[in-house]
Amino acid sequence: MTPQRSTGAGAEAELPEYAGQYLLESCLGSGGMGVVHLARSTSGLKLAVKVVHAEFARDREFRGRFRQEVAAARRVSGAFTAPVVDADPETERPWMATLFIPGPTLSEHVKRNGPMPTAQLRRLMAGLAEALRDIHRAGVVHRDLKPSNVLLAEDGPKVIDFGISRPKDSELRTETGKLIGTPPFMAPEQFRRPREVGPAADIFALGSVMVHAATGRGPFDSDSPYVVAYQVVHDAPDLTGVPESLAPLVLRCLAKEPEDRPTPDELMRELRSVAASYDTQAFIPAQRGGGDFPAAQSTAEELPEPPVRRRVRGKVALGAGVFGLVVATMLVSVQLIDSGSRTSAGAGPHTKAAAFHSWQAKPLPKASGLPQCSYGAGKLLCAQPGVVFALSPADGKLLWRHSVTRAHSSGPPVISGGLVQPYTDGGSRLAALDPGSGKEVWKHLLGRDATVRYADGMILLTEAGGKVTGVDSTSGKTRWSRRITGQGSPAFASFPGASLAYATSTSADGSSTHVSAIDPHSGDVRWEARLNGTLVPVGTGHGSVFFLSVDHVYGETKAVVRYTPGTRSTRRMALPLASEAAQATVQGDVVYLLGASGSLEAVDMTAQRHLWRVETSVSRGSAPVADSRYVYFSAGDGRLLAVDARRGALVGQTPARLGSDAATVMGAPAAPVLVGNHVYATTPDGTVFALDGRDPSGW
Repeated sequence: MTPQRSTGAGAEAELPEYAGQYLLESCLGSGGMGVVHLARSTSGLKLAVKVVHAEFARDREFRGRFRQEVAAARRVSGAFTAPVVDADPETERPWMATLFIPGPTLSEHVKRNGPMPTAQLRRLMAGLAEALRDIHRAGVVHRDLKPSNVLLAEDGPKVIDFGISRPKDSELRTETGKLIGTPPFMAPEQFRRPREVGPAADIFALGSVMVHAATGRGPFDSDSPYVVAYQVVHDAPDLTGVPESLAPLVLRCLAKEPEDRPTPDELMRELRSVAASYDTQAFIPAQRGGGDFPAAQSTAEELPEPPVRRRVRGKVALGAGVFGLVVATMLVSVQLIDSGSRTSAGAGPHTKAAAFHSWQAKPLPKASGLPQCSYGAGKLLCAQPGVVFALSPADGKLLWRHSVTRAHSSGPPVISGGLVQPYTDGGSRLAALDPGSGKEVWKHLLGRDATVRYADGMILLTEAGGKVTGVDSTSGKTRWSRRITGQGSPAFASFPGASLAYATSTSADGSSTHVSAIDPHSGDVRWEARLNGTLVPVGTGHGSVFFLSVDHVYGETKAVVRYTPGTRSTRRMALPLASEAAQATVQGDVVYLLGASGSLEAVDMTAQRHLWRVETSVSRGSAPVADSRYVYFSAGDGRLLAVDARRGALVGQTPARLGSDAATVMGAPAAPVLVGNHVYATTPDGTVFALDGRDPSGW
């Protein structure tokens, strides 16, 4: 079969032919996590097969999240969901096959046909109540029920996409929760009390879904997701257009407090009492013409589909706290950054003491996307989709710009071998630029799905089959090519000032990680070790390598590990509370971790002490950077925050900078750049700014 071409966002140019034993026939749709294909089993059974994007398949955190999705989907597989037929979350390109269910999503149906009549609304609400009853009985909380996650099948609605679901008895309920979802369909507690998110949050979402089905909009509506979040927490819902017979029940679902909402069983009883002649005939939606398959019939995650826009009545004042709580709840498609690029924006060389004036600039007004920057060759080097440029660190003046073929920037440029190397993970070629002029010095074609890491003046290219090639950063010439012993498909990490690169591979059950220290100039293995647990390298220092120990299934960070190869000793420091999707930086012997929910903490690996933990209210912040005084990180709304590295107290933050399109929220904020006493950061509206880092309280 000729591989199908996909026009879906984020999809690979060439789609695979098989997932396991299943022949992939055509593309149903593409979301932030993967591509969904129509497939057939050996017996001819129609399936929907979700295949993870290649760039995410190499990320351990994402693999953990996908394992969680598979486990949750299997746990709830039944009459009201798309039953799981088969899955392999451990293969090179993880996949999951569910029964193919013909029919549009609720979102598609409302777009095509407009609001539903009352009888159909009753049947929809009853079907969703039954579905949530079974999902909750299986011990799962969906947490992202929305119109695009409801399939309208001939025998009733089906709930799909369990990518961010959680067991309702999870330890997460006693820890800092994970703020993620789609704001117009999230419950107040998902913003206010993430630790307490339970089954009642799905009931709130059901109420919002019903308003959308009845009116084509949501009960809380604005062009800005931040205003929507405020309305969800504080304002009464707008039920204009909801049938009078259903409005009281929908209003109960939208109660601000979880305990005031009905259970699924109560909903079904109320619906029977609403109309004694309750119509139980199957809901048969209007079918697509032309034989099109429903793009969202899968479990592929999608970008939130905003309801019909209306002007917000009255003025709403949003404090920084509300902004911070909401920033990353909109994340459905997330741009993941590898360990190497996390640290590329870290502490740079100290500049000479001189007069420094804060500045801000929008160097490329017509460019879109968040600038991602690093420091090198005396310049601030930045990338936006399709362009790399250099700024003067003193005043933000644009020095040069260079167009690149990569459609999306996956990280800041780096200086390697004295040249500017645009970060090209997933691109078709490497291109090295002169740091003085931005002109291309050499180029190097890449194999399909190759990953790129920079280490000590070399470029490490890892092909999908596991072969690694070392390319000289200065000349672009290949120096060596081989497979790394003991590493099937290695994931590389490198850190500023380190002469080695670190390849890691985790056992299938997550019980151990094989670590190999590689000389990037020769490909030789300098040392190797097998360490307990699923480990992610985050930094080096004092002859040691530091790792985060993450849960193999859910991806939560449970401990920090320090391995010293000289003595072959391992020190492990358990965290008091697990941290979700943590990013980390190492300063001396202290590891600073920023969790997805905004918890920032410090662990001293020499003293084996947990120093402090502070809740910053920033969800899905950038990777942190640190010096001996402060820890800096960025928020998705454009704020730069500083926390005292000794006390763990928030000491300063800048105003939010969202620009004119406040509804656009970046998937992953770019890490700030620390150069001596100066801090550089970027915002979603394309602004780059510089501040004196010695007194964050004055920001």
